[in-house]
Amino acid sequence: MLLRRAALVLACLVAPACNIPEPDRGAPLASPPPPPAPPPAASSTGSLLARLAPPAPVSPAQPTRVSLSEKAMGTHILLATYTTPTLDELVIRPKLEKALAEIRRLESLMTTWRPDSEISRVNAAAGDKPVVVGPEALSVIEKSLWMSQRSEGVFDISFEAMHGLWKFDQDHEETIPAAAAVSAARKLIDYRKIKLDAAKSTVFLEKAGMRMSLGGIAKGYAVDAATRVLRAEGITSFFVQAGGDLYVQGKKPDGSAWRVGVRDPRGRDESDYFALLEIEDHAFSTAGDYERSFLKDGKRYHHIIDPRTGYPATASRSVTIWARDAFTADAVDDAVFILGPEKGLKLVESLDDCGAVIVDDHNKVWVSSRLQGKLHTLRAPTDGP
Repeated sequence: MLLRRAALVLACLVAPACNIPEPDRGAPLASPPPPPAPPPAASSTGSLLARLAPPAPVSPAQPTRVSLSEKAMGTHILLATYTTPTLDELVIRPKLEKALAEIRRLESLMTTWRPDSEISRVNAAAGDKPVVVGPEALSVIEKSLWMSQRSEGVFDISFEAMHGLWKFDQDHEETIPAAAAVSAARKLIDYRKIKLDAAKSTVFLEKAGMRMSLGGIAKGYAVDAATRVLRAEGITSFFVQAGGDLYVQGKKPDGSAWRVGVRDPRGRDESDYFALLEIEDHAFSTAGDYERSFLKDGKRYHHIIDPRTGYPATASRSVTIWARDAFTADAVDDAVFILGPEKGLKLVESLDDCGAVIVDDHNKVWVSSRLQGKLHTLRAPTDGP
């Protein structure tokens, strides 16, 4: 499935962290305050009136952007909002830190990079016994299996059996694994052999050697968890981003909607986007073949692996999903990327409050019905291998 991820462009909001530009950063959010009135004429009456008159109204402070940028879950985390008349930066920053702490807590449960995480313990017991996990991990695995069923099995968290064959992460190598090794690993990929017992809160991988990873869906879950923290803390306009997964709440301080940019898969860099979409109280998640990839003999190899073949998926260049929550968006984008535009759009249309922008392998742009008329296309995507 995937080893992760693509980048979003959040216009008018996101700071340069995570290589995301902020084209409207210099634009004023409100009209400047009027110049101070000239002093009164020098007379005893004027001085008395000046002393007795009520003070001139003070223009409210303009909203100030407050952000927190860190690394977690193997990617960049960015949380941002603006000050309000009742929430200044000293009040807001601990709230952002509390949301980040929730992301880190979930990472400790679901990572495969720590042997003591819940997912690592499930993997270690494959073919042997069920392992008790907490409600968060159980919820993510349940959602994963739901998406596996809806996507003809192309979303499959047991793709972790391919780990170490394709090297697109810190171990990046521009090599193609041996066909025999790919074939052997594929035999260990089967979401139907992941058994959940909700009553006992256990997970069991039926076949020895099986492994699973929640890298294709856990970031979306964490983004939603951080969003719940910020809402509970009284912040009504903000965004939370974890790599290619983003949730936007509310509007900008001037009352206009935030805009997200859809990256050009063959553009010059991560700030080059071909379309914009206004977004409010929704998530965006992007899967692309450009973030972790290499070209060999004119062919692109990338990190989104089709479990049916064991090789990088070939039907799409990028998929951006718009959904009411990041958890759903994160699960859907990879499935649609692998399925391709025709089957992928059918999946998107079958889900409530979900839309998609797909750039297929021939550079054609496909837009789902819910985003028709909402997507502002700036130009055609750049073509190339």
